[in-house]
Amino acid sequence: MKSKTSKYLLGISFVSTIGGFLFGYDTAIISGCNTFLEQQFQLTPTMLGWVVSSALLGTIFGCVVSSMITDRFGRTKALILAAICLTISAVGSMLPPQFLGDLEMAMWFTSDTSSAFIFLIVARIIGGIGVGITSVVAPVYISELSLPQNRGKMVSLYQLSITLGILLAFLVDWIVLNQAGSAAGVISSEPSGLFNWFFVDELWRGMFGTEIPIALLFLLLLFKVPESPRWLVSKGRYDEAMDIMTKIDGKEYAESQMEEIKEMVEAESGGIKELLQPFLRIPLCIGILLPMFSHLSGIAAIMYFAPNIINESIKSVESAFLGAVLVGIVNCAFTFVAIMNIEKFGRRKLLLIGVIGAFISLSGVGVLFAMGSKFVIIPLLMYVASFAFSFGPIVWVIISEIFPTRIRGLAVSLGSFSLMATGFVITLTNPILIKTVMPSGTFFIYAALTLPAIWFIWKFIPETKGKTLEEIEKFWRKKGGRNPFIIKI
Repeated sequence: MKSKTSKYLLGISFVSTIGGFLFGYDTAIISGCNTFLEQQFQLTPTMLGWVVSSALLGTIFGCVVSSMITDRFGRTKALILAAICLTISAVGSMLPPQFLGDLEMAMWFTSDTSSAFIFLIVARIIGGIGVGITSVVAPVYISELSLPQNRGKMVSLYQLSITLGILLAFLVDWIVLNQAGSAAGVISSEPSGLFNWFFVDELWRGMFGTEIPIALLFLLLLFKVPESPRWLVSKGRYDEAMDIMTKIDGKEYAESQMEEIKEMVEAESGGIKELLQPFLRIPLCIGILLPMFSHLSGIAAIMYFAPNIINESIKSVESAFLGAVLVGIVNCAFTFVAIMNIEKFGRRKLLLIGVIGAFISLSGVGVLFAMGSKFVIIPLLMYVASFAFSFGPIVWVIISEIFPTRIRGLAVSLGSFSLMATGFVITLTNPILIKTVMPSGTFFIYAALTLPAIWFIWKFIPETKGKTLEEIEKFWRKKGGRNPFIIKI
């Protein structure tokens, strides 16, 4: 029974984490497009910041609407909506209207640069909405399905899928660039074959287009996954919930958990009123501030602009793209380290080690940039590693397990909103900071912004490993919002 159960749960988790994979893929794929979009659209640093950050603007809206959708209609329906948005965005980002002349294709309805620029922005915002919904719903969904002893690992799979998406996108960018060769990004007035147009003349189109099959796969597989049993219980659909929980870990587990879930659900009023109750003051602060601190360290800017940042040091586009691939590999590898150790060492300890490491490595990036060194990539990879085994996965784990079931979607949406809004600001301002205070000053700023996070984690973050979601809720109710210095539940 256990092997079947494991396969069932892993299968469900795999499908739900494809959304995270698309999140990561979209984040990194545009990093390869930046230089060519900058040339083709003649972008200023501010405009480039808007192109890149527009997806994050969409995620902010996605986070806002996700709570209403997931708590009212269920986790799976929300994920289906996200998949539809991601598919539309992938197609739209690849096919903004032709603006450089007549290629004798009737489908292109404008030659105006600004119209095409706006088209691309809108397409990316739609994709961001899908990412925002996914970032809220997927961790909640996995958390509510998982067993207490492996919930940290299972939720961390979401972050692992993001890092895998980032890695694959960096690899695709590098491969497409190398295959295109010297002709890459060269805009020709001569009619071009469709393949060359996508992967040579305007290769950024092909880079965006590689996201389409993944988004379609995500959409199709979502029709095969069950609803969250805890959400079903909150809607009075006990038989359906019992059936799913039995498939997860057998009838004995299902029966033992059902009564406790019912008890907790009945005690919850739901909505914003429940979220603002005194006993949830500390979790609410954690849910908003911890995601904010994670993106204040500059991770979004590094992932969106990795080739550009590395190129500032080594002055080689080809090597910069290869460096971005290394960033993806390290990011993925150390996320796996977190998954393997989160239940052993706990959430709090890994967070503290990782954030201290982030401060040291970001400071190192700033110092080497100031010295004009070509070895900036070394502390940059150290920062990525530090983030990958701490902030990256653990933020999602913590905010998905510290809130009651009926408002978990709303609470996590606030956390995701905080994360995406901070990421939007960091990404939008990065090209401007690079130009005004130089790369060294930019990374010194990111390093300084990690210091409040160290204090906050030490003082406020509880240790929740091995606890059921119901046990965690009982702990907050017992605390009643008092005594913020919490180390272990």
